[in-house]
Amino acid sequence: MDKDTELFKGKSFSDIMADIYTNSKKKDRQLKLLIAQLEPLVKDINDATVVVPLIKEYMEVAVRNDDQIVKLAAIIQRMLKDANSSESGSGFGLSEDEKRQLLENAKEIDEKIDSLKNDGDDE
Repeated sequence: MDKDTELFKGKSFSDIMADIYTNSKKKDRQLKLLIAQLEPLVKDINDATVVVPLIKEYMEVAVRNDDQIVKLAAIIQRMLKDANSSESGSGFGLSEDEKRQLLENAKEIDEKIDSLKNDGDDE
């Protein structure tokens, strides 16, 4: 197994890593745009007490979403390392059932991420 092996429909480890990078850059641009749009609305401390928590919440949601992708990538990276270093190709020391369950969980996470991306694109 290598970094270009398809893990699930249309996604390889390389694709997941690219998604992490792309999402990080996109969220950075979105956050800067959001702050630039809200900045003129802040006239005094009362305005700031309303606007700043909104920005904070947006940032926390972005971090939680990215965290799921990073966790998935770390698991896959360990599997790739073990598969490449092991002569038996044990795949991270997991049974076939455990591997199948892990891939099913990865698919569910990917579907949730896609759903969140699509929701974020509508905004």
